Amino acid sequence: MDKIFYTLIVYSENIAGLLNQVTAVFTRRQINIESLNVSASSIAGVHKYTITVWTDEETIQKVVKQIEKKIDVIQAHYFTDDEIFLQETALYKLSTPELQINPNVSKIIRRYNARIVEVNTVYSIVEKTGMTEEIISLYKELQEAGCVLQYVRSGRIAITKSCVERISEYMADREARYQQEKIEKR
Repeated sequence: MDKIFYTLIVYSENIAGLLNQVTAVFTRRQINIESLNVSASSIAGVHKYTITVWTDEETIQKVVKQIEKKIDVIQAHYFTDDEIFLQETALYKLSTPELQINPNVSKIIRRYNARIVEVNTVYSIVEKTGMTEEIISLYKELQEAGCVLQYVRSGRIAITKSCVERISEYMADREARYQQEKIEKR
C-alpha cells in the first residue's frame, strides 16, 4: 500500500500522561511520528494535538479508532494536506559578522519573506513562518552561505478548511444531550 502524509488532530482533556498513551498507539504499530504539537484549543479545558505521520489509509483509520478509545480523548480525525490549512515556524541563528560581510544573506532572507527578530554583535535571529518546503529551502540557502549557527523548526499547526470545527459540533451536541437528560430526570 502507498504511504500518504496524514495530519491527525486529536482533542482531549488536559490530563497528565495522555500524550504518552497517544504516542504509544503509534509505537505499537511502528509508525514514526514526523511532528507533534500540543496546545490549548479554542475550547476551555480542551487541548489539541496535531500529529503528522506517513502511513496508508487503512492504518490511519485504525490508529484514529484506537486513539478515540482512550478515556480522556474527546475526538480524533485525520486529514490530508488538501483538507487543512497548515503552517510551521522556524528560527535560524545566524552569525552577525557573516551577515554583515555577505550582502547576499539579507537578499535571501527578504526573498523568503522571513524577518529578523534579534540582532547583536555575535548572532542574529531570523524567523520564518510558512510551509515546510519554504522553511527547509531557506535553511539550505543560508547553510550554503555559511552563516547558520543554529536552526530549529516547529511541528505543524493546522486547522481544517471546514467552516465549522468538528469538535465544536461535538461539544454542542454533548451539551444538548446533557441538558435533555437533566430535563427528563425532573
